[in-house]
Amino acid sequence: MRNSFPIIGTDDGTIYDPNELLSLFLDCTADGFAIVDMENRFLRINHKYTEIFGYTEEDLIGRTFYEFSNPDFVPGIIAEVKNGKAFTNMITQRYHKDGSMLDIAVSYSPFRNKSGKIIAIIAIYRDITKIVSMERELNRTRELYELITENTTDLIKVIDKNKVIVYASPSHEKVINLKPEQIVGKNLSEFLSPEEESILDKKLKEILETGEPQILRKKFTTCDQNTVYTEYNFSPIYNEKKEIESFVSVGRNITDRVKQDATIRNLDRLSVTGQLAAGVAHEIRNPLTSLKGFSKLLQSCLDKEKQADYLAIIMNELDRIDTIVNEFMSLAKPQAVKFVKEDLKSILDSTISIIHPQALLHNVQIIINYPEQLVTLSCNGHQLKQVFLNFLKNAIESMPEGGKIIIDLQLNGQGKVLVSISDEGTGIESDRLRYLGTPFYTTKDKGIGLGLTVSNKIIQEHNGTMRIISEEGQGTTVVVELDCLET
Repeated sequence: MRNSFPIIGTDDGTIYDPNELLSLFLDCTADGFAIVDMENRFLRINHKYTEIFGYTEEDLIGRTFYEFSNPDFVPGIIAEVKNGKAFTNMITQRYHKDGSMLDIAVSYSPFRNKSGKIIAIIAIYRDITKIVSMERELNRTRELYELITENTTDLIKVIDKNKVIVYASPSHEKVINLKPEQIVGKNLSEFLSPEEESILDKKLKEILETGEPQILRKKFTTCDQNTVYTEYNFSPIYNEKKEIESFVSVGRNITDRVKQDATIRNLDRLSVTGQLAAGVAHEIRNPLTSLKGFSKLLQSCLDKEKQADYLAIIMNELDRIDTIVNEFMSLAKPQAVKFVKEDLKSILDSTISIIHPQALLHNVQIIINYPEQLVTLSCNGHQLKQVFLNFLKNAIESMPEGGKIIIDLQLNGQGKVLVSISDEGTGIESDRLRYLGTPFYTTKDKGIGLGLTVSNKIIQEHNGTMRIISEEGQGTTVVVELDCLET
């Protein structure tokens, strides 16, 4: 067969032997080649075949393919190829010489001579083990992903840049009584209040700018009138160009956690209320003494002008008692969590009036530094009072010999307000500073370790941040950053 090819010449006089050209082709191709004669004996294999299967020419030439392991369908295929039929890109599994299993794409074709007679069979092999392995792994990952999304209680959604929902996990039906088909294709804005949508837009903008995941909380009522609290973690999804093209949100039902947080807050509020009771009692005792004295004077005094003066003093003292008691009761009474527009300076002033009796008892002076313009927030005033009250109480207790507390408000011009509360107390050791805010961790002998934990949680729910700057012997500063409305 090798001598049946004529010598080929080119215009530049170069002479090529067709057998050499065939050998060059077989050795340079990326596929494994095997030529089998009509008696099923190996006539020729190329280097790539040896590389794929591990067999050399010495192992195969002159032997039949029946002497080696083959799938059961191969004899039938060979018989049909001998009758002129070709088979392309058949996905099969074959064994390497060392016994390992390979995934192979194989094609069979009849090999004809000049007269068209089939004189041999050509088999072309391509090793696709890595590709098939990757596909299997991809399928396993996809199956695992589907298993997770179908059985998890987390609410998983994928939204595009226009906030259109392109995927929703089956868990939505379990948690909020909405089937995925009722959600997919709709804009996420349909499920949010205007305020929540505004917050989401800010979060998505931050993701686009920083690539960092963002957290959003939502409260809603289900079809059966149950209140459910959810927390969503929004993360970016990148395309092959490393550009953010969509977002995935993983929502979790945190209703139980919210209820636990509310219990902890009530515990902390009642603890603070109890600790302030002595100061409030002292503050009320002073006007009560005046009331007793001027009441006796009224009984014996006949001068109308003096009586009017005494009554004015009595009314002022009663108003003072009323203010103190009302502020104290508003702190102790549980409040519904509702965000409204409030003046931050008024919230701080109200907090100072509550803590003022305790500050007097400890010889502590509170100094305020406010900007002239209004500082308005969308917030829950009662919760922020609880936060600032915790900070002020901690500052007073850090100065057993008395001192000053400075409350400073600053607008940074970027929609943020900074509230700094500084004291002249003993400060906090650096190795203990990192543990502050951990539940039930306290630096006080009689503390319950919830004040900073609760405060930090409230600040986070107001989309704010808190940091503590302290040095032993140099006092402590608590800095709170909150979103403020345009003034």
